[in-house]
Amino acid sequence: METASLNKGGRLDIRVMARRSRIPDFDLPPQPVAADVPCPLCGRPLGTVNIDRHHLIPKSLKGREQFPIHKICHRKIHATFSERELLHAYHTWEALREDDDIRAFIDWVAKKPPGFYARTFTANKKKGGR
Repeated sequence: METASLNKGGRLDIRVMARRSRIPDFDLPPQPVAADVPCPLCGRPLGTVNIDRHHLIPKSLKGREQFPIHKICHRKIHATFSERELLHAYHTWEALREDDDIRAFIDWVAKKPPGFYARTFTANKKKGGR
């Protein structure tokens, strides 16, 4: 919708008012995921329960692309890194897997079934114990 008027200087002022023509990608309901699709972090099959979606670039920092991931893997990522760290250093699956804490987690969770979930605690280094 366009509006036109004269501004204080007598010049024509045209403003285009934006309309929401569609729902942004990150607000769409999650799409179903096949149970045998591997988790991009740990490599285990996703299964059908305890599945989250992860933005490699945090949503709060304009990330849009989402990936299905185990809930426990997702929680581990966010318990270990701040959103700024995810944006600057850990915005790829390879970079995440190279971190020592994540590597130890992957080795541990590899022995668990796809639907496994346990509470994840915030890492001391994220709390400020660096």
